[in-house]
Amino acid sequence: MSQKKILLIVCDGLSDRPVRELDRKTPLQAARKPAMDALARHGVSGLMDVIGHGIVPGSDTAHLALFGYDPYKVYTGRGPIEAAGTGIELHREDVAFRCNFATVDGSMRVVDRRAGRIKKGTSELAGAVTGMRLGDVTAIFKESSEHRGVLVLRGEGLDHRVTDVDPHHEEVILESRPIVPEAAKTAQAVNEFVQRSHEVLLSHPINEQRVKDGLPPANAILPRGAGSTRELGTMKERYGIDCAAVAGVNLVKGICRMVGMHVPEIPGATGGLDTDYRAKGEAALRLLESNDFVFVNIKAGDIAGHDGDYRTKVRVVENIDAMLGLLLKDLHEEVVVALTCDHSTPVSVKDHSADPVPITVSGGGARVDGIKEFDEVSVAGGALGRIRGMDLMPILLGMADRASKFGA
Repeated sequence: MSQKKILLIVCDGLSDRPVRELDRKTPLQAARKPAMDALARHGVSGLMDVIGHGIVPGSDTAHLALFGYDPYKVYTGRGPIEAAGTGIELHREDVAFRCNFATVDGSMRVVDRRAGRIKKGTSELAGAVTGMRLGDVTAIFKESSEHRGVLVLRGEGLDHRVTDVDPHHEEVILESRPIVPEAAKTAQAVNEFVQRSHEVLLSHPINEQRVKDGLPPANAILPRGAGSTRELGTMKERYGIDCAAVAGVNLVKGICRMVGMHVPEIPGATGGLDTDYRAKGEAALRLLESNDFVFVNIKAGDIAGHDGDYRTKVRVVENIDAMLGLLLKDLHEEVVVALTCDHSTPVSVKDHSADPVPITVSGGGARVDGIKEFDEVSVAGGALGRIRGMDLMPILLGMADRASKFGA
C-alpha cells in the first residue's frame, strides 16, 4: 500500500456569517472561487468545531488542535509559542514568557506598557539583558516586533505555574508569585530578572537618546503568559512523518516549530493583506518534494474579519482561490489536500466566534460526497459530518494510508 503525502491549507479566520451587504451571503458564498469549489466537488466535506461546540478558539489553541494535540492538556500559555516564533530553540524544561518593553517611573509604576510602541533599538536593548545569570538559571531574552519580546528561563527545577508581573494597567509592577510550591524558584528568577533588567535598561544609550528626543524610555520588561513545552512531542514522534510549514505570522511559526516542523523563511510571506500568495503556493510545492506533510497558513482573512471589511474578505477568498488553483494544477491524485479554517472571524463581530468552520478533503482516493461548493452552509451536508479539530489529523492520516491498525 503506497503512503500518500498530505497538504493542509488553513485559511485563518476566513469562515464568517451572512453579511447584509452581500445579500445575506457569507464572503465565501459571495466570492468567485472555482478552485475551492472544484476541491469540494472531488472530495468529502463537513463542518468542524476546532476546539468544541460553543467554544471560541484562539489561533494558538486552534492550531494545536488541528495538529492533533489536545489544547486542554498541552497549552500552558503563549510564552513558548512567542519564543519559538522568534527562533529560540526551546528545551523541555524551559519556561518562556511573552513580554513588553515598557516605561516605568522611579516607583516602578508603569507609565506606558508599550514604551511609546518603540520600533528601533530593541535588538540592542535585548542584547544588554540576555544571558543574565539568576543563580543557576540563565535568562535568554530576544526582541520581537515593535515593543514585544520573549523571555526564556533555562535551568533545573523550573515550573511555569507563576503569576504575571504585568499589571496590564498603569500601576506598579506586580511581584510574580508561585501558583504551586514547585514554581517558587521560577517566580524568584522572574522577579530578579525584572529588577536587574530595569537597572541595566535605565542607563542604556538607546534610552538616554530616547529621553533626549522626548520619547518614553523602554526601561522595563513585563513578562506574562508563562508556559512550557514539556507536554509536547513532535509530529515526527507522534505520526512518523516529516513535516514543514509555510507561514508568515510569528505566532503560527512558533506553534509549527514547537511541534517539530521545518519552517523556512519565505520572501513575501508577510502574514498580512500584502502577502505573496504565489510565493506561498510555490514554497508549498517545493516542500512537498521532501516532506510527508506540508501545512500552509494564510492570515489575511482574519485581518479583514477583525477590520469588519467584507469587501476585502471577498478579495482575500479570491486571492486564496487563485493560489489554490496553481497548487492543484501541479498536484497529482496521490496527494491528500485538505482546506479549512482555524476559526471564524465574522465581519459583523470583528473577533473570533464559536461558529464551526468548513472543511473539505480531496485526493488519495477520497470518497466523493456530492458537495459542489466550499462554504459554511454547503459543506454541512457532506459525508464528513461535524468533526472536532483533533479529529482532523487522524482523518488525514487515514486517507493518506498512514494510519496504524488498531487490533489484530
